[in-house]
Amino acid sequence: MAISNPKAHESLVINDRNETDREGGALINDALRASARPTIGSSGKKMLLILGVFALLSSSLAQADEFTEADLERWQQQFMDTVKQGRELWTSGDLGSNGVACAQCHPNAANTHPETYPKFQKQIGKVVPLWEMVNWCLKNPLEGQPLAADDPKMIALQAYITHERRGVKLEPGKH
Repeated sequence: MAISNPKAHESLVINDRNETDREGGALINDALRASARPTIGSSGKKMLLILGVFALLSSSLAQADEFTEADLERWQQQFMDTVKQGRELWTSGDLGSNGVACAQCHPNAANTHPETYPKFQKQIGKVVPLWEMVNWCLKNPLEGQPLAADDPKMIALQAYITHERRGVKLEPGKH
C-alpha cells in the first residue's frame, strides 16, 4: 500500500508489520492508522441503534421455548408418570438387597426435606446434593448399589421426593 505525502513528495510503503520503508524502520503512528478507518456519523449510529433494538425485539418473538397448551399437558403427564415410578421404587424393597424400602424410614418421603439440599450431611462429611444422600441410604440402610445422578431410577426417586414437598419454601443448607 502506498501513502503519498504531498509536502515531502515521498512515498511510504507499509509492509506486513506496519513498518515504513524509511531508514530506521519508523512505525506508522496510531493517528495515521485511525484516520484510515471508516467512521460512522451520528445519523448512522442512530440507525445502527434502531436496527439493533429491532433485532433484539424481533428475536424475542420467536424463541426456542415457545410451547402450546398441549405441550404443557404432555410434559405434566410425563412428570407425573415419573413421580408415580418414583413412589413405586420408594415403597418397594427392590432398591436394596435386604428387603428394606425407603418408605419404612420415610413414609411419603417425610423427613427427607429436599428443599434444604444441597447441605452438609454428617453421615457423608461434606455438603451434598439430594441424590448423594439418596445414594447413602441405598448403600447403608438398604444395602443396595448407588445410582448415577442421571439414572432414570434416581430421577424418579427425586421427582417423587420433591413432588411430596411441593409448595415448601426452598432453604438450601438448612438443618
